[in-house]
Amino acid sequence: MEERRISYARRFVRLLPALLIAAGAVYDFVTPTDFTGAPFFTAAPLVAAPLYSRRGTVATGVVAVAVLLALRIPRGDPSRAETITELVTVVVVSVLAVLINLLVRRSDERLASVREIAEAAQRAVLPEPAERIGGFQIAARYEAAQEGASIGGDLYAVQDSPHGVRVVVGDVRGKGMGAVGAVAVVIGAFREAAEQEATLEAVAQRLERALARERTRRDGVDSREGFTTVVLTELPHGDSVVRIVNRGHPPPLLLYADGTVRSLHATEPALPLGMAELGTWPDRAEEAGFPSGATLLLHTDGLSEARDETGRFYDPEAGLAGRANVEREPAALLDVLSAEVRRHSGGGMADDMALIAVRRP
Repeated sequence: MEERRISYARRFVRLLPALLIAAGAVYDFVTPTDFTGAPFFTAAPLVAAPLYSRRGTVATGVVAVAVLLALRIPRGDPSRAETITELVTVVVVSVLAVLINLLVRRSDERLASVREIAEAAQRAVLPEPAERIGGFQIAARYEAAQEGASIGGDLYAVQDSPHGVRVVVGDVRGKGMGAVGAVAVVIGAFREAAEQEATLEAVAQRLERALARERTRRDGVDSREGFTTVVLTELPHGDSVVRIVNRGHPPPLLLYADGTVRSLHATEPALPLGMAELGTWPDRAEEAGFPSGATLLLHTDGLSEARDETGRFYDPEAGLAGRANVEREPAALLDVLSAEVRRHSGGGMADDMALIAVRRP
């Protein structure tokens, strides 16, 4: 419904220049000669400038001048000072509208170039994982809160290793290039540690040390107060279990083939990465059953903190319960989930959202 209303609004806006010309013609025709519809004709090319192409903007200005002349000629007053002033005003504003159109198009081209660069950066920092890794079906999704944005502080990565398929999903505090830099550090450290470290706890410690090194090279408030929440999971190749280390991140969800959903809360919560100064204790991996046909969903707080117009949070556990088995396919599941969150939040989200689904066939 919301998408339909947006579609209608866009169509109306696209028709607005023509409607202004039509309204000006009607107003000028039905009112006494002391009244004029020139303001409508003047507004039409200005409205067209950011909406149409250069040719469309020129055409709008030409039509506005032609309609004004068509209304004045039958009255026999095309040479009156008032009429000449009206025509000159519409012509001048039409020329200005064409110049505005050129500036808007150049800005759009620059924005498109920036978006292409951002998308290339996203593909480099957050490459799409393969659909099958280590015998598991995988799907990932990154949903930016701001339309047109492509990358931020949310992160994910999947790495096969001799110890099983290891997955990380996290959220870096802050926005901008500083957050993107921290994302690159965490993912780079994870890929190396996931391959080399024998335990998931050791992987978490490698990420902690990598961020600590990065903080010594940065200045400012973010370097002193920044932190990163992550959840690390390990799926051994031969066992139907999942091991989890949670560093202050929203808990993963386990979706069983019969439609039930279980939230895998940590029994011993730990501080996020980058907060070791507040206290340290050993990471402890917790284990849960991961049977055939089940799907493990890891997400950032953009999912669980999406609000509707009344301020109510989206509840992924309740929203996913009772789903048909066909939606357990990772890609289909993420499609449904993304659409539901957008619908719940009215089409706009307050925070970026990273999702990754792993299904044991």
